[in-house]
Amino acid sequence: MQLETKYAGEIIAMLEEAQDVGINHVVFPLVPTAAELKPQHFVFFDTLGYAMEYLESKAPYYEPRGPGQMHEIHYRRVDALLDELKQANSLKNVKDMNYNNLENLKEELTKLGFGKKVAEDMQKQMERGVSDFTIHDRVLGNKGQIDMTLSFKQSGQSENYYLNKYDVRLLNGKPLAEGEKYMVIRPNEKEPGKNDVKSFDKVEDALTFFKAQFGDAVLAIGKDPAHKTELAKMQEGNVNYIEKDFNRTYRNPGISQTIYVERGKGFTAEQSANMIQGRAVFRDDLLKLGGEPYQAWVKLDLDSQKDRHHNFQTLQYHVPTYGFILENTLNKFNIKELNDEKQHEQLIKSVENGNRPLVTVSKDGQESKLYMEVSPRYSQLNFFREDGKPEKREQFLKEPAKDHKLEVSKDKSQAKTQEQGMAV
Repeated sequence: MQLETKYAGEIIAMLEEAQDVGINHVVFPLVPTAAELKPQHFVFFDTLGYAMEYLESKAPYYEPRGPGQMHEIHYRRVDALLDELKQANSLKNVKDMNYNNLENLKEELTKLGFGKKVAEDMQKQMERGVSDFTIHDRVLGNKGQIDMTLSFKQSGQSENYYLNKYDVRLLNGKPLAEGEKYMVIRPNEKEPGKNDVKSFDKVEDALTFFKAQFGDAVLAIGKDPAHKTELAKMQEGNVNYIEKDFNRTYRNPGISQTIYVERGKGFTAEQSANMIQGRAVFRDDLLKLGGEPYQAWVKLDLDSQKDRHHNFQTLQYHVPTYGFILENTLNKFNIKELNDEKQHEQLIKSVENGNRPLVTVSKDGQESKLYMEVSPRYSQLNFFREDGKPEKREQFLKEPAKDHKLEVSKDKSQAKTQEQGMAV
């Protein structure tokens, strides 16, 4: 069977995506070498029965989209065809890969705090020779699921790939479970009684596609169509059902920000996940326009309108000119972890990355566990219970607060005059 094709990278990616959503059967033509197999020649099925019915209806010959003549038709399991394609199309036949470039990108991902799976997915795409591709990652924050989409682009002058940006989005709803995807399921126009399934990693992409339909469609979540939970339904282009708990996500999928990076330098995955949740992070490697380095706490201005690039502006609190010194603020409170050198160092690092660490605070000799968040704008700390409700910070001070209302008013006035905005 002739399976060598310059489109092997795209076909292999398509087959693996089908596997990911539990679609294991494929029918395709055996085209001559001159025509070459292309992604559009493949028809996928979630059951063997449907695949065999289609095969029998077209056999022994049919005219697929593209070649322009009659060709022999074949059935394969997706996993078997993947093996055959990989053997027939060696790496050099798909596209040679610069392994120095691969190692450099892995190092950049490590600096940015992305995990092993992201690096593995990136390598697979590079080996396929796909010119531009995205890799998805997700983490669970205290305010919900945070999706990250890394954008890789190949240079027009060489075989090298570059990571120049990634998008971070805080979802407004229930997070995906391991192995789950969003799916839009529609009737197959050419094969009555059968469905087309399109899968998505991001809810906003699934919603955009679903809302663009004109006929009958179902938006669902699950590992595959056989194990789905329906989120919304459409009949003849009109939405007639939205699952109750999904309604808020349907109306507003969430907020997002594009994070620009250069050779692994920029806001890390951990920092950007915390910024999209409204918290500030500390950077000691920022540069002014003239190249002069400076330090600052940086926070997304989520209350303002986005700029023309659909990004929030950022607020900066320069160190030391703004006046907020983290160590001085921490030392005002009865925090047990500050008494241990190692825990003290870990706490500083965690807070600087925008986290809400769990700390032990004392009040009238009684210890309790609370989540702590830094507020550079007001040179203060905020404390929260496990249920997310705030606690009054004054009760954990080493010394009773004096003229508290006057100090808060002064802090707000200082914040208003010293905040500086910039793009991320």
